[in-house]
Amino acid sequence: MNQKRNLRPVSIILFILISVVSLIAHDHFQVPNPASQLHATSQPNTGPTTELSGAKCHVRGDLPDPVCTPGVTDPAVTEANVATTICVRGYTKTVRPPATYTDKLKRQQMQEYGFTDSSRLHEEDHLISLELGGSPSDPGNLWPEPGASPNKKDKIEDFLHTAICAGQISLADAQHRISTDWTTADAGLRH
Repeated sequence: MNQKRNLRPVSIILFILISVVSLIAHDHFQVPNPASQLHATSQPNTGPTTELSGAKCHVRGDLPDPVCTPGVTDPAVTEANVATTICVRGYTKTVRPPATYTDKLKRQQMQEYGFTDSSRLHEEDHLISLELGGSPSDPGNLWPEPGASPNKKDKIEDFLHTAICAGQISLADAQHRISTDWTTADAGLRH
């Protein structure tokens, strides 16, 4: 009984210490204000999207928050098997998660991003698309992209997919390009 009483103050102190460290880390690693950090080639969204300032995640022009949505690859898709996975017509239909999953995730992520407009004005999009070997269901690869589908990103994904399947670019390079800045992912590749 005495040991339990002695552990209680230690547990409380440990909880307080962890809480303080978490708050310090959150403030230290917080993503800068997206309005002041737009990529030179990115244009801010001009649609009806509204983002709350207290949001956990922040869009950067047309790009998702790199901490909340870093892009995640599907380990089942490799350079060695692109011919039998992503380069097979209809492949994405075999791995696409059900709408019940993505609709629920979109509502949750809209809150995290602070979007207050209608969910119909957002596409729950894979940052690394399924046709580029992106993870189908990892929340780190999905985000509530403002705007309708199809959009400008879809054309770049199609271009990169064609380039991968033609052996003009590696799977890893395409995945890195699209997850880093999809607006410039095809730079230097088009002839």
